[in-house]
Amino acid sequence: MSSRTNPTVAVLMGGPSAEREVSLDSGRACAAALREHGGYNVVEVDAGHDLYAVLTDLAPDAVLNCLHGRWGEDGCVQGILEWLHLPYTHSGVLASAVAMDKQRSKDVFRAAGLPVVDSIIVPADQVRGGHVMVPPYVVKPNNEGSSVGVYLVADKSNGPPQLADDMPDMVMVEAYAPGRELTTTVVDDRALTVTDIITTGWYDYDAKYKVGGSRHVVPADVPQDIFDMCLDYALRAHRALGCRGLSRTDFRWDETRGAEGLILLETNTQPGMTGTSLTPEQAQATGMSFPDLCAWMVEDASCAR
Repeated sequence: MSSRTNPTVAVLMGGPSAEREVSLDSGRACAAALREHGGYNVVEVDAGHDLYAVLTDLAPDAVLNCLHGRWGEDGCVQGILEWLHLPYTHSGVLASAVAMDKQRSKDVFRAAGLPVVDSIIVPADQVRGGHVMVPPYVVKPNNEGSSVGVYLVADKSNGPPQLADDMPDMVMVEAYAPGRELTTTVVDDRALTVTDIITTGWYDYDAKYKVGGSRHVVPADVPQDIFDMCLDYALRAHRALGCRGLSRTDFRWDETRGAEGLILLETNTQPGMTGTSLTPEQAQATGMSFPDLCAWMVEDASCAR
């Protein structure tokens, strides 16, 4: 990033994806944290179809990308920022695109020797018409995050899921991985810690983002070998995808199976930065305040990521 005094930082948020509201929360929180840290001229930018023109006029010294979901997290915005030669945070075009595609990222994880569950990509109408996999299984969009549009089919007797009309034409059907929900953040090529996410039911959108929707135990109270495996797998996933800056990798652990029960679900290249988000919480638990984390991301910003 530019070494000039009081550099201008554009905080991208909002956008047109299904995760717009969460992105707005993330962006506002990061903008406030940068202002608290001091030393930056912070400009909040709600990313619309005129984003190229807005950024051209603004000409910021760096871009803090707080967009979530399609267009903002899948390489599209990263390509615009590369074209404009604007230093930006998080992962580059290729890593963002591959990580956002759940099926292709699994191919990368398998090649790196990381454990994932079986899944297939099939037409949504075929899923509505009958079981395409022996239950229990999960149906989700292949390229959205934050548990948007996720359906759990627990038992064959329940029949196939009645997917919403706004689901994509092709969806992922994935074998259900039972167990505890664990997650690890990587910052600056270092795995921070492990969080155990405790909910009363399915870890869905509300559980992730509503106050009281889930309880986080950090560091997770799990056996040391499982804790260390989470750190190792998260860092290996981050490197295998070619991620930059920070990422967060989610796991399921079936404790009845020991180490063999730890499964990698997915890696988020732009994890949430809201008041209930896991990454700021993990940073805080390892000695990095939220303002310092946001400032680190800005200072780490670059092109050709």
